[in-house]
Amino acid sequence: MSDNLFDIKVGDFYFRNPIALAPMGGITDSTFANEKAIDAGLVILGGYNLDSATQKAAAEMVSRGRKEFESHEPLKVIGDELKAVNEGPVVGINVRSSKIDSLIKAAELVRDAGAILELDAHCRQQEMIDIGVGQALLSDLPKLTEWISRIKETGVVLSVKVRANVVDDIELVKKIDAAGADILHLDSMKEGAGADLKLIKEVRDSTRMFLICNNSVTGIDSAKDMFTRGAEMVSVARAVLEDPGIIGQLVNRVSIQQEEMGWYNAPKHVCRGEGDLRGLAFCCLPVKPCPVHNTIAKLGYSAQEFADIKNEFAKGTMLEYGDSTCFGSLVWCCKISKPCYLRDGVLETLGLSDSEYMRLKKELADYILDHAKKPVNSQA
Repeated sequence: MSDNLFDIKVGDFYFRNPIALAPMGGITDSTFANEKAIDAGLVILGGYNLDSATQKAAAEMVSRGRKEFESHEPLKVIGDELKAVNEGPVVGINVRSSKIDSLIKAAELVRDAGAILELDAHCRQQEMIDIGVGQALLSDLPKLTEWISRIKETGVVLSVKVRANVVDDIELVKKIDAAGADILHLDSMKEGAGADLKLIKEVRDSTRMFLICNNSVTGIDSAKDMFTRGAEMVSVARAVLEDPGIIGQLVNRVSIQQEEMGWYNAPKHVCRGEGDLRGLAFCCLPVKPCPVHNTIAKLGYSAQEFADIKNEFAKGTMLEYGDSTCFGSLVWCCKISKPCYLRDGVLETLGLSDSEYMRLKKELADYILDHAKKPVNSQA
């Protein structure tokens, strides 16, 4: 598959595909990444413990049988690991520290190495929580947001990994967004239920940060469940231990979907109640009672304003055509996966492929969000 198939970008980083290797303490190092994730778009190494408090906590975790990366020269280890990863995927480094100074030093090292830094606000091991690290940061938003702001002053591209359903997730996401993080890496864990797909949609509707989703990704179907709720990338962790070829399989399947469909993470329809705000690109003209009215209201649009903004985008594009469709223009037509002989007849007449149609719909979705009267990060 071509490395240019996907147009996925954060800062100056271009990801060749939307599949990532997630960090696993004591497991995800350069050797593991080179063996198991050579096809990935992103590999996140770590977590690495940067200061004496986290190193002590890691040693205690190891003593009771957990795997952890232990080193009294963590920055040297990180530097060596960054050099050891094979070319191909973008590299991220997941770190923990009880002190901001250690995080700043790591950010500068990672920035200069051309990689991404990931702040761990996710680890739920008691030894880390007791020193205010990992998941404990979710309950201390002033500290978390201050650390994000300070780290971003270095110019590093910053991901923040969080665990869902611990605190008020939407408040958390908005605070992380406002503090300046570039990427939200969401472990969408819901106790006893696998991935919380409803939450992924709600998070997508509350931020325009790049969204990586994690938890229970075991194949293309579970990955699609996350993509259609708004994930721009999915990360795989324990499944790699059970199936070392899973990342390559996921890359192959999602690449085929992108070639055929043109929008690998196209949302579900809003009228089904599962589509995020991007799904407005597929909505009909709002002339009858329908969930579209509540959805456009979240963005500050009246029904007429919504109609105007879609028609404005359509002018000069192939979406302007389609007199024989339900509302006289392809701009009002649905997702290509939903059968429609009227839409498909127009596409055939225009010589517009399914993937070209869906790429225009993706541009339309961005246009609707870009021109919203209420910004997405003001949504609940």
